[in-house]
Amino acid sequence: MTEFDKEYLKLLKEILQRGEEVENRTGVNTIKIDKYAFKFDLTKEFPILMTKQLFSRQAITEMLWIWQMASNDVRELHKRNVHIWDEWMVDEDGIYRIYEPDGTCEYNPDKEVTVYDPLSTPISDPLAKMNKLSPKLDENGKIMTAKSKIEGKTIKAAKYYGKEYAYTIGTAYGYIVDRYKFTDELIWTIKNSPTDRRMVYSLWQNEFLRTAVLPSCVWSTEWNVYKGTLNLQVHQRSCDVPLGLPFNVTQYATLLSMIAQVTNLNPGFVSYSINEPHIYVNQIDGIKEQLRRGRTYESFSRMTPTKLEQLKIELENKLLTIEDKESKEYIVTDSDIRIIDIILNPVKPELWIDTELKIIDMLLYPTKPILELDKSICEFKDFDNSKDIKHVKIKNYKHMGKLPFKVTQ
Repeated sequence: MTEFDKEYLKLLKEILQRGEEVENRTGVNTIKIDKYAFKFDLTKEFPILMTKQLFSRQAITEMLWIWQMASNDVRELHKRNVHIWDEWMVDEDGIYRIYEPDGTCEYNPDKEVTVYDPLSTPISDPLAKMNKLSPKLDENGKIMTAKSKIEGKTIKAAKYYGKEYAYTIGTAYGYIVDRYKFTDELIWTIKNSPTDRRMVYSLWQNEFLRTAVLPSCVWSTEWNVYKGTLNLQVHQRSCDVPLGLPFNVTQYATLLSMIAQVTNLNPGFVSYSINEPHIYVNQIDGIKEQLRRGRTYESFSRMTPTKLEQLKIELENKLLTIEDKESKEYIVTDSDIRIIDIILNPVKPELWIDTELKIIDMLLYPTKPILELDKSICEFKDFDNSKDIKHVKIKNYKHMGKLPFKVTQ
């Protein structure tokens, strides 16, 4: 496992052990702690999770969409076969639809909701809840309504942002980068005034919060140059740990490496501070399975190569007996492994075997993931942002397989 895996699993354990369960705007409760911080040295390791598969192409594409293309247009992601922002996209009519969380109600395609105006509250209350907003009137003075546009999802609420924001996420992320030319300013400052202590770039701009579908979670970056290395401090106001954090850490480690290359510096530290790291209660099963993977890795790592090879043979021959399907306890015939609790529900023996074989392979043939950038690229704008991101490769990346986590709007 990477150092990021260890820090990440430690954070998950802390949330489960001392977290507070609270209600929130989504309708799905979260379990949260107050804050968390960590730091990674990019000279030693590239931070990417191995306890679950990280789709690095999507993560890096999203980062380039924000910081290089400086875009809020979701269609640019669609061109690159990335769909992680689809549920937050304003539609062609200027309406943003919020849907009921999966599994919380029966599908009702005929449900109709009032469309509210996010600009109807005073500046002093930019993040007002729906019950404080005024209904949006159409050109005939009639209250606008909306139905679901996604098959299988029931609409919960709707806001009107205007047709000028159609197919975008409103005034968030790349919109702010573009408006203030953050990337250009950052690179110019590093090249021309590397000792500047004001290389701080905030995506949290109050005047644009009401027209941002989702105000930036990673809201601030601070940069500094020290002894020929470029370092980055990332601040996050809120963090969906299972879904968002793996993407964010890999994204900003890649961004730091790219900016370092085009400013003739070496990438140094990525430091992270998170306010209210949380998990959703519908993610707990997946989290426990990921923690189980971490425990299994640690257990297997204490075995000799000979014992690992023997266990590999036993697993490949499916020498796995199920003692009690209901209790989800599986016994491996190797003497060093007694009973392993499978918490992901439901779990099939073949899924378990596949994961353990991946772990054994990591231990028998250890490698460290490496970020490899095309050294011929001298300008940040020249890094390929097509769906192939051909100037970026993550080599030697091994993982323990996919883990599905639900997305909550």
